[in-house]
Amino acid sequence: MSQLGKRYRCQECNTEILCTKAGDGAPLCCDKEMEVQEPKPIASSD
Repeated sequence: MSQLGKRYRCQECNTEILCTKAGDGAPLCCDKEMEVQEPKPIASSD
């Protein structure tokens, strides 16, 4: 299931997409499911 507001990346060609509408299916690229990208950690400001 695709999740609204999540970024997905293709492991084959590094294409990235941003989900703007949730749905039942998973995004596909290069005949494989794209993986959800985790947010990058923000450096702490001590």
